[in-house]
Amino acid sequence: MAAVVEVDVGAGAAGERELDEVDMSDLSPEEQWRVEHARMHAKHRGHEAMHAEMVLILIATLVVAQLLLVQWKQRHPRSYNMVTLFQMWVVPLYFTVKLHWWRFLVIWVLFSAVTAFVTFRATRKPLVQTTPRLVYKWFLLIYKISYATGIVGYMAVMFTLFGLNLLFKIKPEDAMDFGISLLFYGLYYGVLERDFAEMCADYMASTIGFYSKSGMPTKHLSDSVCAVCGQQIFVDVSEEGIIENTYRLSCNHVFHEFCIRGWCIVGKKQTCPYCREKVDLKRMFSNPWERPHVMYGQLLDWLRYLVAWQPVIIGLVQGINFVLGLE
Repeated sequence: MAAVVEVDVGAGAAGERELDEVDMSDLSPEEQWRVEHARMHAKHRGHEAMHAEMVLILIATLVVAQLLLVQWKQRHPRSYNMVTLFQMWVVPLYFTVKLHWWRFLVIWVLFSAVTAFVTFRATRKPLVQTTPRLVYKWFLLIYKISYATGIVGYMAVMFTLFGLNLLFKIKPEDAMDFGISLLFYGLYYGVLERDFAEMCADYMASTIGFYSKSGMPTKHLSDSVCAVCGQQIFVDVSEEGIIENTYRLSCNHVFHEFCIRGWCIVGKKQTCPYCREKVDLKRMFSNPWERPHVMYGQLLDWLRYLVAWQPVIIGLVQGINFVLGLE
């Protein structure tokens, strides 16, 4: 039985040398943690002023960076969204390779390959007639999978916090790791998918011609044409076309139900694709799981900021500390 280790963090240099000479192999995990904790205190003793300065630098950098990002987003939203999307796509790849998260890397490669193909199809001119539905089907699939994954992960975390994992003889750390991993997968790919879908929706709608960011469409919309996919809404039996349910917005414009749901849910649009009138999402989506709630949108914005910009800001803080000689 290992002896209890008594550590004195106020013993000066002699105490620090004594801590370095402790044989960790004879200690229990709890005693090893105590020794490591005491070593950390001994190492940083007398650096209180420097630590306070580093905290002030961190707070100031976070505030200034947040103000700059908000101004950039308001003045140049297109470039901000493109850079943010690129960073959200690339930053996790760096940590995945560095930390050897090969499962995440495999899923990331598969998602990137299919999404790159779909994005390529969405940005071609002229636009193939089947492309809009292909794009919305792919991103709607990822949307549903990410939601289901996030919900399962959240439930796993809650079950672990309430101790229900013990009913299945699962260790708390394993259950929590499982839940947090699924929650991250769901939120990360949910945000990434919605950003890519929004970009593709803008490209396709501008190419079809019934929608323009400037508010001036290049084509006149006929009552028999869906502005999202550009196809006929009502077709004869002998004609080639898409036969499905239709939906009429409050502005009286009619669309294929799948198209307008993809436009609003997947493409994150809350206006009519033609006249840009505000869409009543509560009336359109009676299923509460399909409603883009404001709180969920705020959560996605926070996660987008956390993944895309937080590593950049932390790196900037470390650079400032290095230049000022703060370690």
